[in-house]
Amino acid sequence: MELLLSLCLGIGLSAACGFRIFVPFLIVSLAAHSGHLTLSGDLLWLGSAAAIALFSIATGIEVIAYYIPWLDNALDLLAEPAAIIAGMLMTATFMHSAVGGVSPLLLWTTAAIAGGGTAGLVEGFTILARLGSTATTGGLANPLFATVEVGSAATLSLLALSAPAIAALTVLFLLGLSLHRLAKLWRRWRDRPR
Repeated sequence: MELLLSLCLGIGLSAACGFRIFVPFLIVSLAAHSGHLTLSGDLLWLGSAAAIALFSIATGIEVIAYYIPWLDNALDLLAEPAAIIAGMLMTATFMHSAVGGVSPLLLWTTAAIAGGGTAGLVEGFTILARLGSTATTGGLANPLFATVEVGSAATLSLLALSAPAIAALTVLFLLGLSLHRLAKLWRRWRDRPR
């Protein structure tokens, strides 16, 4: 049961990494520092003042950069692989801390598929949505979109920490809804009159 909850926590935080890479790390650091999240062994540094300062600066830079219309699309080239790596790390971190005896093969395979895959899908959908926003509004709506992404990353991170199973189910529902809409758009584009 503990492994399942840690996997749900990892998936929720990984999805949040797909919205904004550093927001989940900052929230985990703040939760650990305030005593709301217990970390063990090698992860204790996440609750340190230095980690909070580092993640605060990184989050600030990331959030501000996405409010610059031309820069937000350029950052997406770096954000996709970075989000996948961050998602893998989040999932592996919490799986390992919950059940230390997990084999490395199982740990990293699960982290790559569940964590990296979730973060990659969420980031991919946000890239497509931002490109659509840029194409239809010339980038004028991108700051609003950036605000929604930051709010989503923070909300999903907090939900993952407080109710991991609900966070994982929310992520699965939203990914399913997004895939359904993408398939609908694809069919409409494919069947358009030429």
